[in-house]
Amino acid sequence: MPSDAPITQDVVTIPRKLPDGHVNIVGLTRAKLREVLIENGTPEKQAKMRVNQIWQWVYQWGVRDFAEMTNLSKTYRADLAEKFVIEIPEMVSRQISADGTRKYLVRIAGGHEVEVVYIPETDRGTLCVSSQVGCTLTCSFCHTGTQKLVRNLTAGEIVGQIMMARDDLDEWPQPGVGTGDAGPRLLSNVVLMGMGEPLYNFDNVRDAMKIAMDNEGISLSRRRITLSTSGVVPEIAKTAEEIGCMLAISFHATTDEVRDKLVPINKRWNIEALLAALKAYPKLSNSERITFEYVMLKDVNDSDDDARRLVRLIEGIPAKINLIPFNEWPGSPYQRSDWSQIKSFADVIYKAGYASPIRKPRGEDIMAACGQLKSATERARKSRKQIEAEAGLG
Repeated sequence: MPSDAPITQDVVTIPRKLPDGHVNIVGLTRAKLREVLIENGTPEKQAKMRVNQIWQWVYQWGVRDFAEMTNLSKTYRADLAEKFVIEIPEMVSRQISADGTRKYLVRIAGGHEVEVVYIPETDRGTLCVSSQVGCTLTCSFCHTGTQKLVRNLTAGEIVGQIMMARDDLDEWPQPGVGTGDAGPRLLSNVVLMGMGEPLYNFDNVRDAMKIAMDNEGISLSRRRITLSTSGVVPEIAKTAEEIGCMLAISFHATTDEVRDKLVPINKRWNIEALLAALKAYPKLSNSERITFEYVMLKDVNDSDDDARRLVRLIEGIPAKINLIPFNEWPGSPYQRSDWSQIKSFADVIYKAGYASPIRKPRGEDIMAACGQLKSATERARKSRKQIEAEAGLG
């Protein structure tokens, strides 16, 4: 897309309510799908085969109409349509940034809304997925954190965001075509870095990612899925054992005093407890390294002393450090670090032997950058004074 391309927005329909009594197939694990098929009349001896067939139609080819599942009998297709639906979250609006980033406002059951972001790059396309409506963590630098938690998303609503984006990108293979035969993927990576704390919605996130990783469906490698957490320590080992994806930590500070203000969950599980849990993670999940996310806040956490302290803290953990220039939002109590200081910080880390890429801000013109997501139903702004007081800066 040309750099001077206009921001565009498309508005689509409000989602319809699910028919009473119908079961939504999207988000069911294979075991649960088998169970509900049997409960609704599928002979037990046929259930495994039917699960495989339906799974492939829904998750490999993106089919939403049972009538199109041509390797099932017409009678069985009609029976499925009477009892089940294939529903994903509805796109309410789509904004396209000058840099090609797409931000979707997505409506889920109950009329709630979340935001989802697609970031195209030369060698990949990354979808930033939400796991909760709002967030309970109140990280003081994060716009999403100023929105109260409404509820967890279901597994179907989480994996449905991936399906919705593939719809928009027109990326489903034709029926009969294998996922790997359709050429390079536009949507090749998923990051659980949208609205919410994924590890406060562990079961639904796990089930959604298991569906996304299934080789007979969307078929994303576990190495192409990254879960970002602020540090819910008891769930970190479970993430390794039950999901096995890559892990990113919203770290952002090198002392408990500063992290308590930036990432209040630190008051429950401090830096020492978090790092102890992380040291076991690469071995448990067979991941190469953990990503430490570090937002650069002017005169708060960006000194060279902070960089040296960070290097000492993560010693012994296979890691890279993603430096994130702060993305400002209306009323934010912080400023982005000066570019010269960001480069100085990165240089300290690089000389210590760690990769220290500086993340290029994407989609800032449509408020789609890291830390800027906040659903349109929760746009009420707190005053700068209120936000500064909550951040401990007043």
